[in-house]
Formats: sequence, structure tokens, C-alpha cells
Amino acid sequence: MITVKNDDEIKYMEYSGKVTYEVLMELKNVIKPGISTLDIDKFVYEYIKSKDCEPAFLGYDGFPASACVSINDVVVHGIPSSNDILKDGDIVSVDVGSIYKGYYSDSAYTYIVGNVSDNVKKFVYNTREALYNGLSVIKEGVSLNEVCKSIESIAKANGYGVIRELTGHGVGKDLHEDPYIPNYSNDECKDIILKAGNTLAIEPMFSMGNKDVWLLENGWSIATQDNSLCAHFEHTVLVTKDGYKILTGE
Repeated sequence: MITVKNDDEIKYMEYSGKVTYEVLMELKNVIKPGISTLDIDKFVYEYIKSKDCEPAFLGYDGFPASACVSINDVVVHGIPSSNDILKDGDIVSVDVGSIYKGYYSDSAYTYIVGNVSDNVKKFVYNTREALYNGLSVIKEGVSLNEVCKSIESIAKANGYGVIRELTGHGVGKDLHEDPYIPNYSNDECKDIILKAGNTLAIEPMFSMGNKDVWLLENGWSIATQDNSLCAHFEHTVLVTKDGYKILTGE
């Protein structure tokens, strides 16, 4: 069942989303060559706690950190470590969630570390563009598959792999609610019609190579089989009568 949030629930999610957005933007000043992924996680934990929220990921199904910090070929669920040091030329995706008064927000951003090629810059930019392309069609009465198809169109136009095992999702009282939201056109989403008050986490995840991934030995991190670079952007959004409102952004 896809929930419709009331005014109080939306208010709590708005504050949670504000905190999640702020910490991801603050990380632009923190992430640089020489910093460890554990340093990033500590910053995220301290920031979220300082804003009267709880880190959504810490302890979720046993996950050991407040942020998923995924470098280069790791798509999602990178476990922060003092041994993983960012270097010039890396790209790193940070996925963060906050809880305020029992309500979740969820967002991700891919950062360029130092100097990368123009092709990598374009890849990161286009993955972010896919997020906003998906958001652009959201409003009450629209089929959810229109969102999926709009995200996929950017990958198709640029020859990127769309990770099929990982999807966006509903979000609110729980971190993961119905519906699942693939980043490609699919039959399951064609009959799901968006309603005002739905809250969704839209999150394109693309690779520069093929779409095949595997689970790493730590039991969490998912990486591309061909070692190609990955990018990941995500916003929590509220469906409205005439469009949408980003709860984790500007």
C-alpha cells in the first residue's frame, strides 16, 4: 500500500529532509584527497545528531555506519573505513538519511574528488540530470512508470548502464516503503498512479560500463562486475496536485 502523508507527517519529513540536504551540501567542503571514508561518516553522524535527528542508516538491518560511502566502482552501501582514503581522480557517492520524530528522509550525492576526465565529469552530471528528469514528470495522476522511463532516457541517450537490482522507493514512517521505483521502464509501475501526499525517494544509479553488479564479501557493498565507475543521486520528494516538492533540496 502506498501511503498518503498528512500535514503533520509532511512537516516532520520536511525538517528531516532539510537536515539530510544540509549535511550533503556541507560535505562539499569536507570531501577532498586524503580524507578517509570513516572521517566522512563521523561528520555525518555528528551533524545529524546536532540537529535533533537520528542517523537513519546506523543499525538499519545491522548496517554499521551513519552514511553509505561508495567509491568509484561501488554503486551503494560502501562501509566507511579508516583504511579507505580518497585520492585525486576518485568519485564518491554518499547516501544519507535522517529521522525526525519517527519520519525518514533519504538522499544521495556523488562528489568529484580533485581532477577527473571530461568524460567522468559528464557522467556524473548526466546521472544528476537523470534525477531531475525523473522528477520533472511527477504530479498527481501521473503513472509512476513515466518517472522510471524519464530517468532511463538519460542513460539510453548516453550509453550508460542502468543498475536493475537497485531501485528507488517510498519513504516516510519507514525508510523503505512501497512502491519500488526502478530506474527503467517496467510493467509493474504502469498501473501505479501517483497521488498528492505520496512521498518517494527517487534515485538513479548508473554505471559508465555495463549494468551487471555483484555483492562484495562484506555482505553490504554492491559493485560493478566490470569495475566501471558508478554515480548515484537521490532526493526525497512529496507529490503535489500540480507537481512535486523536493524535501531534501533547494
